[in-house]
Amino acid sequence: MTNPKGLNHPTDRLDRPIRDLRISLIDRCNYRCPYCMPISEFGDDYEFLKRDARLSHKEIVRMATIMVGLGVTKLRLTGGEPLLDKNIVSLIERLATIPGVDDLAITTNGQLLAPKAQALRDAGLKRITLSLDSVNPDRFAQMSGGRGDLDSVLAGVAGAELAGFSLKINTVVQRGVNDDGVLDVLEYFRGTSHVVRLIEYMDVGNRNGWQREHVVPSSELLGHINARWPVESLQPNYWGEVARRYRYSDGGGEIGFISSVTAPFCGSCHRARLAADGTLYTCLFATQGTRFLEPLRWGASDEEIGNMIRRVWLRREDRYSEQRAMSEQPLLPKVEMHRVGG
Repeated sequence: MTNPKGLNHPTDRLDRPIRDLRISLIDRCNYRCPYCMPISEFGDDYEFLKRDARLSHKEIVRMATIMVGLGVTKLRLTGGEPLLDKNIVSLIERLATIPGVDDLAITTNGQLLAPKAQALRDAGLKRITLSLDSVNPDRFAQMSGGRGDLDSVLAGVAGAELAGFSLKINTVVQRGVNDDGVLDVLEYFRGTSHVVRLIEYMDVGNRNGWQREHVVPSSELLGHINARWPVESLQPNYWGEVARRYRYSDGGGEIGFISSVTAPFCGSCHRARLAADGTLYTCLFATQGTRFLEPLRWGASDEEIGNMIRRVWLRREDRYSEQRAMSEQPLLPKVEMHRVGG
């Protein structure tokens, strides 16, 4: 599948265009997942950004509009937990009207989804990715840092279904933690329109105690799954799709594998990440970014901001996952995941 390019749209030093903007709407989260915000490091007294230190909705819409002019076609609201923003529906309404946006999505843990699903759909949201690491209540509670309620999340799934959404269900798999329940997650969603995507445990941020031996390679999981329910591979939906796609041979639906550790996909990465504090990062594992909060508030024109973004992208050469594959230990330091979203 070829690399799509557009007239006057920048490509980075590895010839990758900018197509996908992940917007961290809020850095606050109601969970403390051990692989992202372990409770030992991010307790109840952790100091999140104050409102005036975060981008306003007006500033988010402005940045998104400028970046669509540079080639972005997909917008995704992340967190933290984006549904903690009580005005998210009105923001989605505004983002949905930007000319050139082909896809508008959110990533959520689903805890607050049920009462908001229809309003999100009516506002113009096209897709939802839901993080769900187990369908066992005790294991689920453990993997949410004791903050999550499985029944509420499954109610969110049901509410999304009623609103007409087909979900992507993201499951981070850790050896010795939830790898023994992967087939249970798949069985729960088999026969539905939802797509479970199994994600190799990654060294996001600096505080999750990542060790390579905790990673369950996607190839290993595929073998277990194929022994239970034969599957066959599918072609990517688009250039740069991160998940390798499979379908059940018996027609039970589709699953995916995101294999950042054992099969890095840096070469086709076209994602930029805008943190809640207005910092633009060019990699999930970035060590530093470029601040846009001040230019947005100090009178820079759209053209000036666009040129700043263009320069950032033109010098981009991130390929962290490929570099990790050549190292015995994770590379430090990195921005925390709750600041830039998944």
